[in-house]
Amino acid sequence: MLKSGFATSLQFGLALFLLGLTHTVTSEEIKNAKASYIDVAARHRALTQNHDTRTAQAIKELSFCTQLAPLTPPSGHMIIPPHYLSGGHGPINPAEAPVTRLYNGFEHRVTAGMNQWLVTGSRQEAQCAQQQIDSWAQAGTLLDYDPKESSQAWFQVEWTLSAVAISESVLLNEPSLDRSIIARDIAWMNKVAHRTVEFDKASTQRNNHHYWRGLAATAVGVISSDSELFSWGIATYKEAINELDQRGALPLEMARHERAIHYQSFALQPLVPLAAFAERQGVPLMLYRSPSGKTISDAVNFFGHALDDPTIIKAYTPEEQLLQGEGKDFFAFAEIYSNYFPQLPQTVALGLTTPTFATRIGGSMTVISGYVPSHP
Repeated sequence: MLKSGFATSLQFGLALFLLGLTHTVTSEEIKNAKASYIDVAARHRALTQNHDTRTAQAIKELSFCTQLAPLTPPSGHMIIPPHYLSGGHGPINPAEAPVTRLYNGFEHRVTAGMNQWLVTGSRQEAQCAQQQIDSWAQAGTLLDYDPKESSQAWFQVEWTLSAVAISESVLLNEPSLDRSIIARDIAWMNKVAHRTVEFDKASTQRNNHHYWRGLAATAVGVISSDSELFSWGIATYKEAINELDQRGALPLEMARHERAIHYQSFALQPLVPLAAFAERQGVPLMLYRSPSGKTISDAVNFFGHALDDPTIIKAYTPEEQLLQGEGKDFFAFAEIYSNYFPQLPQTVALGLTTPTFATRIGGSMTVISGYVPSHP
């Protein structure tokens, strides 16, 4: 009996130790609200000593917040026409662009100031971006909408919130900015994030939009030290990785007919920076494995294989893949991804021969987290 009791106690003690160890490794606590999804100080130093021609080109292409006209916040109930004329693919609805132009301009002006500050340390650019954020925060923008009435308005909120929260995560490292204004603006972002997450919890939508809301929640969770949002975002990432099939495809994105490859990329665009935010807080999401053993690398590798041989998409949909006209955001996720996994699929590496840009994840991703090809 003594031996059996000792063994039981030993097993119990070991279980407690392992539980504590697991908590230490995977704790989802926010350790540094200024951590952003990159090491801001290190990236600024690297940019001031830049010798990479592609990064130099990206810097040259940057806009200036101070040279762009301020964007007056929209007023009233958000109603945005759907992106497609019918369903989730096919012809694009021309009525959408005129309505979303204001939101895109807001994202562009804010990220322009953040990008310029990251390169030059310009207080004027940081203050310009913060003032633009604050005008929308004081107006309570991005709060008056109903997903059942206008799903596109809901989508726009997740994208614009991601852009502004990511920008804030970098800007708040500028000491000259008014802390009371930053606090007011972060409180607004937190309110917007909780509202969109509550809508998500009541929804069954689990495709890329779910991941974009996960990124917004994670970024806002970090800068507002809101562990509820942060943990929800991490759970969203894990849901996405758990959805990967044996090839590394995201099934819900493969269901987008002629735009299946496009949407595999579009889903990676929020997932990679989401994982980077978590990594900076000590949560090792980049190496998270699904129950079937899949990681984010499987999704990136599948994307690369599909670009190299689009016929593999025939296993999911009979349509020819529409890839012409993809913008500078198509490979934007790979800039951050390459900092964790330098060996990229060849087609993805080729896509990074020119600068990438995506306001929804911070603007110039070449400036923020530039990929530099490794040479054997």
